[in-house]
Amino acid sequence: MTTPSVSLPSGDALPLVGQGTYKLEGDAVRDPVHAALDAGYDHVDTAEGYMNEDALGDALAASDVAPDDCFLTSKVLPKNLAYESVIQSCEATLDALGTDYLDLYLVHWPNPAISMRETLDAMATLHDRGLVRNVGVSNFSTYQLGVALHISDVPIAVNQIEHHPYLQRPDLVEYCQDNDIVVEAAAPVARGSVLDDDVIVDIAAKHGKTPAQVVLRWAVEKDVVVLPKSSNPEHIRENRDVFDFELDAEDRERIDALDRDQAEYDDRKRDWSRDTFGIAK
Repeated sequence: MTTPSVSLPSGDALPLVGQGTYKLEGDAVRDPVHAALDAGYDHVDTAEGYMNEDALGDALAASDVAPDDCFLTSKVLPKNLAYESVIQSCEATLDALGTDYLDLYLVHWPNPAISMRETLDAMATLHDRGLVRNVGVSNFSTYQLGVALHISDVPIAVNQIEHHPYLQRPDLVEYCQDNDIVVEAAAPVARGSVLDDDVIVDIAAKHGKTPAQVVLRWAVEKDVVVLPKSSNPEHIRENRDVFDFELDAEDRERIDALDRDQAEYDDRKRDWSRDTFGIAK
């Protein structure tokens, strides 16, 4: 079964559920990706900073899935957002993944030490060269998105953010959707934190589903793309199996009421000393 999808400004279909690969470094990504593809996933998300693009490329090449049948996303590290560095990072990613183009290429984190115009000019060049079909960002605020929308020569198709019942960020989600930017939920189950919540457990029992399936269903009903990461084949299959039931209004209201602005990783602070950002004193 083809995964239900949302439409990007280019007209491309972005599957609502994808296999996340964060912390699946090196060869650890192979078996989970094979399990995902065997379970019918047609969307895989990686990043330059995940240190798994070579192994992921090998896994994709060894699968029975044709490259054009899998929506593939990667991200450029914030320390590599200068014009030439963006181009070089993308070319290296394409080589590692063994593909001629990316369906979606994201700025992984904003970097205020490098001109956003320079970064987005490079993204436009990649788009014009056919190396990137869609351009997006990750971990951008409404302010940063406003700047990006104003200066970008290609549509900002996606903003991948931390989003789950404990961190719902309604103003940011609304801003994205009002501007035809698809929201992707990284850490959609709050890295497991929400799965023991009494409300989630109760709703899961009501529907005969797992807590993870309830949380993922809650997001996709809002047209939010979810990127759950798991290395467990059973959980991988379950994470895609969220389209055969619906939450009712009471379920949605109970989950909406769990919002506590509690981040698992994106506390909106930045440690500028980290090598990721590459900001020298």
